[in-house]
Amino acid sequence: AILDGLKWLELEWEGEPVYQLARAARHREVAEQLLAEGKAYRCYATPAELEAMRERARAEGRAPGYDGTWRHREEKDAPEGISPAVRFKAPREGETVIEDRVQGRVVFANKDLDDLIILRSDGTPTYNLSVVVDDHDMGVTHVIRGDDHLTNTARQTQIYKALGWTTPIFSHVPLIHGPDGAKLSKRHGALGVDAYRLMG
Repeated sequence: AILDGLKWLELEWEGEPVYQLARAARHREVAEQLLAEGKAYRCYATPAELEAMRERARAEGRAPGYDGTWRHREEKDAPEGISPAVRFKAPREGETVIEDRVQGRVVFANKDLDDLIILRSDGTPTYNLSVVVDDHDMGVTHVIRGDDHLTNTARQTQIYKALGWTTPIFSHVPLIHGPDGAKLSKRHGALGVDAYRLMG
């Protein structure tokens, strides 16, 4: 639908469209590189343990997040029958700064950003890893997206730095909201390009 909409609007593009799923092997390769460099680790936390972490955080009035249990543990301590996820070893000290072209300087305390999963336990890469690898490999210099992605951008910035790659220039635009204050979506009357084509 996106490609059809672009054609209808006579907006042409160079090269073939790139589908994230088709590049999963490349994303895994980068995850393995981060593991080899000690910038990621295998996490054997069970679903029950993760839920207990969330409950503990809620009880203490903190945002739910991973507590780093497997960050420094040995893989020989891994429980039987658990396929590990791979987590990025996020910096614990200091700040991650985004010099945004719309929002200005946005600062995240690193202690508030946990070790995100970059490979799920079934080996599939997650969005935050995939988008960094794809944008780097494709030479993307500018990223424009909704400001609901600011936290993702902080996480992605950490991955760029860990890999020694140049971070794109970011612009996070405010979202359009419906009359009830919720993000505009199809439920709120937001239409795809195809709907406008049908309306003439």
